[in-house]
Amino acid sequence: MKKVAAINDLSGFGRCSITVALPVLSAHGVQCCPVPTAILSNHTGFGTYFFDDYSDKMMTYIDAWENLGLDFDCIYTGFLGSEKQIDIVENFIKKSENSWVLVDPVMADDGEIYSTYTPVMCEKMKRLVSLADVVTPNTTEAAILAGAEYKENYTDEEVWALAEKIHTLGAKNVVITGVHRNGRIANFASGRERFIAESEEIYVHYMGTGDLFASMLCGYMMNETPLKEAVEKSAAFVYKTTKHSLEIGEKRENGVAFEKFLKEIE
Repeated sequence: MKKVAAINDLSGFGRCSITVALPVLSAHGVQCCPVPTAILSNHTGFGTYFFDDYSDKMMTYIDAWENLGLDFDCIYTGFLGSEKQIDIVENFIKKSENSWVLVDPVMADDGEIYSTYTPVMCEKMKRLVSLADVVTPNTTEAAILAGAEYKENYTDEEVWALAEKIHTLGAKNVVITGVHRNGRIANFASGRERFIAESEEIYVHYMGTGDLFASMLCGYMMNETPLKEAVEKSAAFVYKTTKHSLEIGEKRENGVAFEKFLKEIE
């Protein structure tokens, strides 16, 4: 069984981060081994929450794995809450020479950088992206990584140009998610080939859709699914589960109600 070191925060309520990665990767037949970057009672989209930063614990945690001689088929990174955390993860990846690397550069959305992110952290994220086999930024994060000005609407040519600039950082494959495209939502993928996977746009922004997409993509790639098929299947799963969440009246802050669909993953 393949093992994935999933580096992300753990939020007890609200489907995001590790609470998405664990069940999704398990459904793919992949062992998910969490590395918590922070422990939260619920994600920060709620008005109040408990938060425990793990910056001072992560290195000891990873060292314990190293002392056991553990290795991982994949290192999958999500939310990183400090400069120190990015440095720790960069070092972990460099030591894990045989691990496939997926970086979800959780920095920003809708044209706004998250309040926890500093200019220095954004620059360090570029270093992390340089080590990625696949990177999955949304359009805001893609603009940051490319050193470009964010736009609400992009032409196809402009999205491909962002992807090319991210490639120059060193990322082998770039999947830019959540691109608004003529009433549809699209994922632009660039690597050995270019393609677009899109679906009907649902005009409700559920929390954790990026985590769901990246976790699905990681699961498919660990099962040696070609990138094009993996992106298309991941996008279709996010669309189907988001549509279902809207139909049953799930609150957007609760995240996507994906659980009943896990048995359909193949």
